[in-house]
Amino acid sequence: MPDIIVKRLGQQPYEKVWSEMQQFTRERSRPSLSQIWIVEHPPVFTQGQAGKAEHILNAGDIPVVQTDRGGQVTYHGPGQAILYPMLDLHELGIGVRPLVSALENAVIELLQGHQIHAQARKDAPGVYVDNQKIASLGLRIRKGFSYHGLSLNVNMDLSPFQQINPCGYKGLEVTQMADLGAIISVNDAALAVVDNLAQQLNFTTTLHD
Repeated sequence: MPDIIVKRLGQQPYEKVWSEMQQFTRERSRPSLSQIWIVEHPPVFTQGQAGKAEHILNAGDIPVVQTDRGGQVTYHGPGQAILYPMLDLHELGIGVRPLVSALENAVIELLQGHQIHAQARKDAPGVYVDNQKIASLGLRIRKGFSYHGLSLNVNMDLSPFQQINPCGYKGLEVTQMADLGAIISVNDAALAVVDNLAQQLNFTTTLHD
């Protein structure tokens, strides 16, 4: 059973962490220990590789970063739990779609523990509560290694989502755990998702701060 290092990075600028993810993935070989990074970002809009400019309605004073992940535009900000799973898909014996499903199910399981009924959608990756998006997904796979990942709205200012079409969907509403009655810290929410993911993909974790 693989052991995966979990690192808590605190709050760090998006572009810095993105650059470090790219470097980590570029320099990896097999075998090498996979890692999951837990982080929060200062306010930023990130645009996927195929992202369309029209989905950014009014960026205002929030920076927009064009990235190399899949998907369209989303927002990151304090109070949001972000997980970057840099995994060896060959070692885990899975493909991209099972990884996406496992990430979604890890969030759904966390929410169920707080009596929040959530579901995934086949037509749009992520996790939804009554058609409101609570978690977004965007991955990149390079030579069988994943990076980028998952953001879960825990207790944050959701108003910047009104400045974009979230994930490219006009009028898509977003929600968060705090507004649904779940009182939990960003750190605890992130660690719970990691634990659920470990059970789904059959790996162990070692926490490194």
